[in-house]
Amino acid sequence: MLSVQNLDVAYGPTQILFDVSMEVPANELFCVMGRNGVGKTTLLNAIMGVLRPTGGRVFFEGRDLGKMHPYQRVKAGLAYVPQTRGSFPQLTVLESLKVVVDASDRGDRDAMEDAIELFPRLRKLLGRKAGLLSGGEAAQLAIARALVTKPRLLILDEPTEGIQPSIILEIEDAIANLNSSTGMSILLVEQYMEFALRLAGKHIVLDAGEVVSSGATADLDDARMRELLLL
Repeated sequence: MLSVQNLDVAYGPTQILFDVSMEVPANELFCVMGRNGVGKTTLLNAIMGVLRPTGGRVFFEGRDLGKMHPYQRVKAGLAYVPQTRGSFPQLTVLESLKVVVDASDRGDRDAMEDAIELFPRLRKLLGRKAGLLSGGEAAQLAIARALVTKPRLLILDEPTEGIQPSIILEIEDAIANLNSSTGMSILLVEQYMEFALRLAGKHIVLDAGEVVSSGATADLDDARMRELLLL
């Protein structure tokens, strides 16, 4: 579904990604892992068109994304939940979802209801302003907003960051159910190793902007993973 081929990305004269390649199959839950500062978010920004690669190509369902703007990539079926989660703080949870439906060519009220169903906690908070949500609730709302657009590939950047353990488990269950029940492809960037390994069937690990491990998560050597991922 998503093919990243020999991707190089730089910020000015500083190169961040070096010859990164990966293949995300349809219906797969795929994880990009690595410590802070190794280029994980840079990779996602390049996939979404926020950053322009200095080399390499990105294909989605066989289409070269190189000349497509970020909004065109969303229309093509990608949805991105950034690490910042970004909300409309003065809007209620319900209004935050409705505004995406109204602005999207792909969204509709059925998709909004499905997103709320996936996160039952949000149903109790529909009238609360988004700016008053806890970190975990804001993360759930951010994922729900992305799902309203009915993506074929959902991209999540560090969905567990700064979240209490009980809501991490709720988000984990929701992501797993979404993948298993709908077959939606999910690309997950995550530093929390146990969370990533429980969810993902396939992976890459980045270190200093390069792919240092790839393949099935079931085949990972625990000692090597801890060497790569633990500070």
